[in-house]
Amino acid sequence: MLGIIWQLIVGLIVGVLARLLLPGREAFPAGALGWLLTALLGVAGAFIGSVIARSLWAGENYAAGWIMSILGAIILLLIVRMIFGRGGTTVV
Repeated sequence: MLGIIWQLIVGLIVGVLARLLLPGREAFPAGALGWLLTALLGVAGAFIGSVIARSLWAGENYAAGWIMSILGAIILLLIVRMIFGRGGTTVV
């Protein structure tokens, strides 16, 4: 249980850093759900970063570091923006 909480905290840090490095808005809701989606973005970004590193230069037991985690989160954030568009536009 503590491991899952720790992964969400680190994922939140990675997700926030990725959102700060990539300017613009996402279609994430405000409030606690937006923070949870940012944390999940960071966790999934770490997974994507480790897959990229394993396929290019690292061995089988590679665990993503901070740079590859943030890079993976940025790639995932770009994919989310392409699929869902940018937030802030409301149609009445």
